[in-house]
Amino acid sequence: MQRRPHSFLPHLAGRAARGLGLALVGGAAGWIAYSRFGIDHRQPLPPALPGRLQRLRTAAGAVNLYDDGLESGVPLLLIHSVNAAASAYEVRPLYRHYARSRPVYALDLPGFGFSERRRQVYTPGVMVEAIHAVAAEIRRRHGAVRIDAIALSLSAEYLARAALERAQDYRSLGLISPTGFDARLSGRGPLGGNRGNDTARAALDLPPWGRPIFDALTSRPSMRYFLEKTFGSRDIDEGLLAYGYAAAHQPGAEHAPFSFLAGHLFPTDATRLYDALWLPVWMIHGTRGDFVDYRYADAFRDRPNWTIETLPTGAFPHFERLNAVTRSYDLFLEDLGGAHMPDPANRRAPAEV
Repeated sequence: MQRRPHSFLPHLAGRAARGLGLALVGGAAGWIAYSRFGIDHRQPLPPALPGRLQRLRTAAGAVNLYDDGLESGVPLLLIHSVNAAASAYEVRPLYRHYARSRPVYALDLPGFGFSERRRQVYTPGVMVEAIHAVAAEIRRRHGAVRIDAIALSLSAEYLARAALERAQDYRSLGLISPTGFDARLSGRGPLGGNRGNDTARAALDLPPWGRPIFDALTSRPSMRYFLEKTFGSRDIDEGLLAYGYAAAHQPGAEHAPFSFLAGHLFPTDATRLYDALWLPVWMIHGTRGDFVDYRYADAFRDRPNWTIETLPTGAFPHFERLNAVTRSYDLFLEDLGGAHMPDPANRRAPAEV
């Protein structure tokens, strides 16, 4: 009896599936080999910022700190965002601008830049400990004066936590494109918790495939794609791309980003943190790109200690319209100079929100 033509289809489909599986395995093996032998994981990495570069020993590990060397004036601490290729380069325009007029400091958060990049679970608590240590060191150098601090994106949540735990360290808080005001990452979840998946992080940060996965995420085309999403435009900052690529191609560069990808660096209590802030807060964000969901920011606009502004930029407005950002921030500080500081005894704690 003659075999009907369509009866060959299951056989052919099975052969095709096996062939595809072998190709994928072969491709994966080839990429692992290329990652190990063909990609330079010790790229030349110059300092991200001018000035002095120092290494502080903290409970969160060794942390790199830049400063401009000026001694007079209220110190300003700048804190970069968290992503696969983060570093202090992300605050470079602000650092260079304010270094002409006041003491300015910027740190590489644990796991990034020139800070220690050990294999561990990175959490908001680790980042807050580093911020505490840096703020204490800055105050020690400047006669215990309260400092101003600006944080980008996800790090705004860490700064909020740090300011609630040690309000005596801060005069004001600045938040640029902060997370936690959108439908996905806002939250009144457990205080001090995170959204991490331990199984996912352990699977990612595991030889022999961990580093090859990270190499794929931090290839130049991949990084350009994500920066275009951040800027909401193909007109990205090429220096940021170049430095991010070099920073992501260092020994241990994958460990902190894998905690980020697995959710461990995302707090569960963002709304509680912001709601409890009583220090003066300046917030600015763009209206272009993939990070423009600020639907819950309206609840803070009428609060006397909050100043919220928007610009027609992407999520890094200080790279696109530095003058507009610094003008807004300077006006905020001028108003702060004549304002009465809130009484710490009247502040609300996160647990009471």
